[in-house]
Amino acid sequence: MELILVIDGPSATVTGTALSVLQQNIAALKLVKYEQNRGKGYALRQGVAAATGEMIMYTDIDFPYTTDSMYAINECLKNNESDVAIGVKNDAYYAHVPYLRRIISRFLRTLTGLFLSMPITDTQCGLKGFRSSVAPLFLQTHIDRYLFDLEFVHSCFKNKKYRVKAIPVVLNENVRFRKMNYSILFPEMINFIKLLFK
Repeated sequence: MELILVIDGPSATVTGTALSVLQQNIAALKLVKYEQNRGKGYALRQGVAAATGEMIMYTDIDFPYTTDSMYAINECLKNNESDVAIGVKNDAYYAHVPYLRRIISRFLRTLTGLFLSMPITDTQCGLKGFRSSVAPLFLQTHIDRYLFDLEFVHSCFKNKKYRVKAIPVVLNENVRFRKMNYSILFPEMINFIKLLFK
C-alpha cells in the first residue's frame, strides 16, 4: 500500500514542517510537488501517474468523507463489484454546503443528466476509486480544474469497457467548506460545452 500526497503549487495548508513529520512517520508516503498551481485535475493526474497499486483511490487532503465511505469504495473494488467506484453524496451533504454552491452543484447535475445522458449525475464527489487498468483512461483527461471528475466519469461510460458503480458516501460532521472562487464558473462552463462534443 502507498499514500501519495500531491502538493499543487504553493500551499498554506501543508507546511514544510508538516511534510517532514509525515515523511518521518509514513514509510509508504510518496510526495509529488511542483511550483505552480495547476488545479485539482492536473494534480490528481500526477498522483495517479505515480501510483503503482492494483487499486487507486483519491480524495481531498482534509479527508472530508467518513472512514466507512472510504472503506465502501475499497470493498467495491476489492470484491470485484466494479472497475470504477464513484462516490455519490447523500442529501445530508447539501445541508453543509453554502446555498449558492448547493444551487451550482444541483444545476450541474441537471445539465449532466440532460445533455450527457449518464446514469450517474453526481460526478463531483471528491472520493473515487478505480483499478489500475483504468488509470490510462484517467490520465487521458485534459481538464485541469474541477470538471476533470465529470470528464473522467463521462469517459468511463463512453468507453463501455469498464464497470462503473455508484457508492453512497457520507461527509464528516466537522467539514468546513472554503469560500468558492466564482471566477472559475465561466471557464468550467466552457469545459462542459467541450465535453458535449468529445
